Amino acid sequence: MTYIMCLLLMGLVVGVIAVASNPSPYFAALGLVVVAGLGCGVLVWHGGHFLALVLFLIYLGGMLVVFAYSAALAAEPYPESWGSGPIVITVLVYLAGVVGVSGFFWGEWYGTSWVPLDELGELLVLRGDSAGVALMYEEGGGMLVVGAWVLLLTLLVVLDLTRGLSRGSLRAV
Repeated sequence: MTYIMCLLLMGLVVGVIAVASNPSPYFAALGLVVVAGLGCGVLVWHGGHFLALVLFLIYLGGMLVVFAYSAALAAEPYPESWGSGPIVITVLVYLAGVVGVSGFFWGEWYGTSWVPLDELGELLVLRGDSAGVALMYEEGGGMLVVGAWVLLLTLLVVLDLTRGLSRGSLRAV
């Protein structure tokens, strides 16, 4: 179980580095899909099946559509790939940063705490993911509303930036 969790978390870190180091939107979209899938895999492994499914569908269904429109309008004829010189240097710098930070916290890292939520009790009344979703709406309802407004503002900014000179649904008065 620890090996699978280490594999998921290492893939998550490599995917985040791939997204952060690449200036081309085409390859960054692939990295975002990998990061979303591996992050939801970590949630599933800890017992949050419903939350992982909802996050994966919302993320891929909402944000990647806006990202695809903005990437289509900012098309490059020859995008830089992960094998080009500046990108490799950036990846190595990010990997050195990750190794340095993980080396700083290495003595306090315990792999024995990676126990799925449903294995902690014998007679559980609630599943861990449904209780977590209820707690997210109860305690984090305000932050959920703020997040929805930020996503709406991001959508409007992307539409405004990609509309052209005076064409589009949002017109300057």
